[in-house]
Parts: sequence; C-alpha cells; structure tokens
Amino acid sequence: MTDVRGDGPALLRAIGATLPAMRLLTDPIDRESHRRDETAYLPAGLPLAVALPETTAEVAELVRLCGEHDVPIVPRGAGTGLSGGSAGIEGALTIAFTRMTRILEIDRGNLTVTTQPGIVNADLKAAVAAEGLFYAPDPASYETCTIGGNLGTNAGGLCCIKYGVTRDAVLGLEVVMADATVLRLGGKNVKDVAGYGLIPLLVGSQGTLALVTEATLRLRPAPPPRATLLAFFPSLEAAGEAVSGLTAAGLGPVTLELMDRFTIRAVDDMHRLGLDRDAAAMLLVESDLPGDAAAAEIAAAERVCEASAATLVVRAADAQEAEWLRQGRRLAFRALEALGAARMEDVGVPRSRVPEMLRAIEAIADRRAVTIGTFGHAGDGNLHPTLVLDRDGEDAAAIERLEAARTDLYEAALALGGTVTGEHGIGAARRDWLVRQRGEAAVGVMRAIKRALDPRDLLNPGRVLA
Repeated sequence: MTDVRGDGPALLRAIGATLPAMRLLTDPIDRESHRRDETAYLPAGLPLAVALPETTAEVAELVRLCGEHDVPIVPRGAGTGLSGGSAGIEGALTIAFTRMTRILEIDRGNLTVTTQPGIVNADLKAAVAAEGLFYAPDPASYETCTIGGNLGTNAGGLCCIKYGVTRDAVLGLEVVMADATVLRLGGKNVKDVAGYGLIPLLVGSQGTLALVTEATLRLRPAPPPRATLLAFFPSLEAAGEAVSGLTAAGLGPVTLELMDRFTIRAVDDMHRLGLDRDAAAMLLVESDLPGDAAAAEIAAAERVCEASAATLVVRAADAQEAEWLRQGRRLAFRALEALGAARMEDVGVPRSRVPEMLRAIEAIADRRAVTIGTFGHAGDGNLHPTLVLDRDGEDAAAIERLEAARTDLYEAALALGGTVTGEHGIGAARRDWLVRQRGEAAVGVMRAIKRALDPRDLLNPGRVLA
C-alpha cells in the first residue's frame, strides 16, 4: 500500500469541530466512488474522506486545516477527466466542488458570467442562452463535466477552432492558495496587463497551484443556428488533406471534426444516423456566421472537400438534423466504449501536419496489431486516437501491445512538432512525457513555480510534475 502522509484522523476531527455543517463523506462506499476519474486503468488511492464545501470560506478553511495536519488535497469536479488528475490519492482529502453550483451574476453590459466552479458546463450554457448569450467552450462531455474541471485542464471542445480553449474565455478568478490565502485575479476588463499573467498560469494547472472557487467568464451574443456539412472520404489521408485545404483557404468554421471508419461504424451502430459506413473518414464542418455568410462558408468548404477527393458531401436539412450529427460526434468515445475496453489518447500536431499524423496512427495500429478508432478536433490539429481492446482479451500481451502503441503515438506527435496532450492535461497519465516534450530546463521552471506557490506540496501532489 502507498504510504499515507499526515495525520488523517486528527484532520477529520478538526473539520468536524471547525466546520460542523460541512458535508463530509467518510463511508468506504462514498470514498470508493471518488477514487477514480475516467482513467479506470490507472492506479488510484482511496481518499481519506470527501469534503463538499459550498463557499470559498469553507474551501479556505479546509486548505488551512490540511496544511496544519499535513494532509494532501485532491480537487475534483464531476470526475470526467481523462488524465487521472482528479483521481484519489491514498489518505488525501478530496475536495469535491459539486455543491458549489451557483451562478452569481450574468452581466449583459460587459458580456460576462460569474459562477462557482461546480456548475455543469451545459447548465451554464443553458442559463446564459436564456439571456440571448453564448458561452463558447464546449468539451464533448459538456453535459456532465463542470466549469471547475474545465478550468483545471484548460479544456477544449468542438468550437476551439474558432473560439479557443477554456483559458481564452477566462477574465477573472477567485482562488484559494496552498497557504489558504484567498486571491481575486482579474475581473471584467477585456484588457488588463498589470503584472504577471497569473490567470493563464493557473488555468490548466490541474489544481496543483491553487483551488478555483469562482470564475468570471467571457460571453458572446448568441450566434445564429449553424449550417452543417458532412463530407466522406476514401482515405484518412484525403480527409487530412481537406483539413489542410480548409485552413489554407482561410475558412473559419466553428466546427471541424473528424471520425475514421471504425468510429463512423461504431457511432452509426449506436445512433442509426445513416452515415456512409464504407468511407474511410468523415469530416463534420459547421458555420455559425449570420445569414448568407454561413451558406457561402459551407459552399466554400464543400468545394475544398470535393477537391480533396470527397466521395460524398451532404448538408444537414435543418437544425434538428444538424444537432443529431453533432451529438453523434460528441458521443464517439461512448460508441467505441460499447465495443470494448477503450483508452482515449489526446495528441495534437500543427494543422498542416494532420495528414502525416493520421498516416502514423494507421501505421501504428498495423505494426502493434491493435485496434485504433480515431476522431477529434481536426481543425486545430487535436486528435483522439482511441485504443480499443476486446474486454475478454485484456491479457498481458494485449496490454503490452497497447502500451507500445501509446508510446508510438506520443513519439509520432512529438516528431511532427506536436504535443502529447491537446486538451485533457498531463495529470498522472502523461506525467513522464512532460520533460520529453518541454525539456528539462522548462520543467525545472515549472517545478520552481510549484515550490514557490505550494512549498509543502499539499495541492494534488504527483500530478503534472514528478
């Protein structure tokens, strides 16, 4: 068993005495339910307890008490992460933010929303949409993931190509530091360059530098309904060439997503969308420009796809059909999970090198004798090759082939000038690759920042940095 740090029983007594109204889960079943995120294959520890605060003051007091008793902290949202960043640490206190769900303000004049971190992304979207506004970041798990989790990993999604990742939507944060100090950073200013950029540093740090208790996020006027195009291709390479062609043509679709044949068939089996099951690849292209501009953008995208050897190009007949197609892409991972034990990876490459990365994925699958279903945000070069094992075939040899394929995927992405994670975060799953990608000197700077802000290594220790 992993060594347990600190005086856990004393911490629990202190929480009971200092925060008697705090909901604190200590039953083994409740603790077990907070052991893992979506990376079930990674080892994870059993939390000492799970605290469910409702206010910033309660979070700060929990951090103070953990420091006093030398008990590490794991911050957690909905547990939908794919890097092991919110999985349990043996004997640590998990602070789950799922009761901090209040929207504090929707400011139409400044196009901002201020919210607690536990709110589900889809619920925030719905609340601001009722005011005629739009929150852009939309991970595929938007119906279950929380804003705090999105902030922790700097989550991406289907709209990144046009609107950017979560960090691009953050104007202000309230955070609790490792010494229990509460800081307010930024605000509603669109432009603010006073001092060091602490907000970009904290967003994506996966709870290793501070705990987010409030966020002020950028909104936009609600765009019109999207125009949607599906294009099917005879090869992954042809689809990749179309992605490069759309970029070179200067088009700015709101969505540019890819699925390979294996994924197309899995999605069609699950949702009966009538997709071309014989195509090697499919692109989903969407425009949210107003009026005729959307039609013009989709027409231009259609020409590029046809020039890249598309075998079939179809447009959604109406908004409902477009939503069905979009949901099919969102649920690609769930469709692959229905076929076996699925491990989603998260590599990224420069957009012009998407064709090369797709070829590399095919070659890796053949060389390692593994099944890989590939989908992802092709428009920004972020692909999710997903390794699928027969549930009855998870023997040592199969796992060895899978791990070798995973290594090959990372090597291929880095060789193309890419990254081992585009949006899921380093967490625990990719920690050993951080030095390889960033270099020892850069990671040394990261370690120095961690030591400066969290000298006792209380916040999510062992995540991101070794």
